[in-house]
Amino acid sequence: MALTDIAIRNAKSRPKPYKMADALGLFLLVQPSGGKLWRLKYRVEGREKKLGFGVYPYVSLSDARKRRDEAREQLASGKDPSREKQRDKAKARIDAGNTFTAIAGEYCQKRRGDGQKGWAPATATRSEYLLSLLNGSIGRMAINEIEPIDILGAIRKIESRGNLESARRTLQLAGAVFRYAVATARLASDPTRDLRGALTAPTVTHYGAITDAARVGELLRAIDGYDGQGFTKLAMQVAPHVFVRPGELRHAEWSEFDLDAGLWSIPAGKMKSRKAHQVPLSKQVLEMLRDLHSLTGPDGYVFPSIRSRARPMSENTINAGLRRLGYSSTEMTAHGFRAMASTLLNESGKWHPDAIERALAHGDTDKVRAAYHRGAHWQERVEMAQWWSDYLDQLRKGADIVPFPERAAG
Repeated sequence: MALTDIAIRNAKSRPKPYKMADALGLFLLVQPSGGKLWRLKYRVEGREKKLGFGVYPYVSLSDARKRRDEAREQLASGKDPSREKQRDKAKARIDAGNTFTAIAGEYCQKRRGDGQKGWAPATATRSEYLLSLLNGSIGRMAINEIEPIDILGAIRKIESRGNLESARRTLQLAGAVFRYAVATARLASDPTRDLRGALTAPTVTHYGAITDAARVGELLRAIDGYDGQGFTKLAMQVAPHVFVRPGELRHAEWSEFDLDAGLWSIPAGKMKSRKAHQVPLSKQVLEMLRDLHSLTGPDGYVFPSIRSRARPMSENTINAGLRRLGYSSTEMTAHGFRAMASTLLNESGKWHPDAIERALAHGDTDKVRAAYHRGAHWQERVEMAQWWSDYLDQLRKGADIVPFPERAAG
């Protein structure tokens, strides 16, 4: 006779376990403690086996019968329900370790140590921060359960705060994490591919930069009159001469400099291109560095944080100094010293464009061409570094600015 809820509720415990049969192999095992456990008895290849379905009343009679019917369907298709249950548990354990946050962490770790293609420290920090913005929404979800709508909802939260560029970049990084999961056989396809065009496109903004010669002179004189923190002033004085990226300047360490040879060798790990870069130093820069060496040398960061010599100055220090001088972010930025140098060096007509590109550490996708240019233009770069510093001194003094001669049309 099939079981009823009333019969199950009224079942009393006995000194020994006993069974209450339902139908088609399903039965309730009543324990001496009073616990009531669902079991299914079945045969596979002539052997009797049992499968547990949980505890009554947490698993009701109707639920137990549904699970029995599902198990019998597996038997009919040649599968062992007990083995399938073990596989489901194993998959659940794997899925628990395959959350978006866990795989994103794996991906970031891989990119940090990816040789020449690896992330620079600043890129890694920024990327890890952006991915962490997704932790509260999809971070704990198994990566193979995340749908496009889940990702869009998470990204829209960032977008709604007006951070359009951060939203765009976070979606790009999420896509990279999903593609990494595909490559490591934990996901069938990247769900972000269906979200192209779903976000509001950010307005493209360029780094504020002064490229007019007369205004460059005004800027240099303003920097000389800066009355804020000393290291900030020195960094702003050095920056226009070497025109490296702001992160490369503030992470500069004394071990990278050969002041006698007039050379700064930036290791690959600090470069955006992940390739070592050499900077020839003019007499003016060497004089400033020797003054700095007495303050912050002989070891550690050239431009340390005001709070701790163990850390470099903040990434906002130079920009904050420029704001204090009255220059808005649309007028001049720390990165703008590169555009300043690029524009005026090219306008001078004195230097080969490839020498200027090498000085700016702009990569060349052709490895043979890049190797040739590195050697062919080194002496020109040394001469250009000194000419550039001399030219900046001329602009700083407010001397009459002689227009660059116009180059013949090519």
